[in-house]
Amino acid sequence: MSKKKNIVVFTGAGVSADSGIATFRDADGLWANYRIEEVCTPEALKNNRAKVVEFYNLRRKESLTKKPNAGHIAIAEMEQWADVCVITQNVDNLHEQAGSTRVVHLHGELMKLRSEDNPELIYDIKGWEQSLDERAEDGALLRPHIVFFGEDVPMFEFASSIVEQADVLIVVGTSLAVYPAASLVYYVRDKQVPIYLVDPGMPDTSMIQNPLTHIKERGAVGVPLLVEKLRKELS
Repeated sequence: MSKKKNIVVFTGAGVSADSGIATFRDADGLWANYRIEEVCTPEALKNNRAKVVEFYNLRRKESLTKKPNAGHIAIAEMEQWADVCVITQNVDNLHEQAGSTRVVHLHGELMKLRSEDNPELIYDIKGWEQSLDERAEDGALLRPHIVFFGEDVPMFEFASSIVEQADVLIVVGTSLAVYPAASLVYYVRDKQVPIYLVDPGMPDTSMIQNPLTHIKERGAVGVPLLVEKLRKELS
């Protein structure tokens, strides 16, 4: 029996868009009524904690009404015939809901809180609402377990080491404009590893030197088509 291929899937907001998860680039939806500087920076948390907590409470409440779409499900089903790791910029848990067992969240997780003083003290939130005075076991106030703009991305080094081992890299629903995450596509170990991009837009791929196939479809449409193609070729 041949060794299972190592498939790394790098996902952005587009993979969850078909589930109804709004992105901050959408003209409508949750982000439309907030400025990023007011709800997604360390300064915002310090200067207007109530507004930040309220915003992420609303995002959690919204996310609890959403379900994985065909793209999430197709990615999870690849585990039946390949070694699959998902690296996502998304903070929702739709990949896990769909059945993916190896998921690396670059920008944090919406359904978790952590100590303001100790990033290692992380807790699952029950329901959707964080109270303003909720504290961690070290006595510090809890904050959303989200990587705010201006903060380091602690999982990036780990994620890049995973991409280095990929036999196939699939990129879904990302503009390739948010760094450092977007630079993951350059960590593939050699220039023969194929990269598949599923996105209806035109992300800047000019620096990618690997064999590149661009499927100009939404994630819920393009990913199942691609997964079926790869299953026939690789399994």
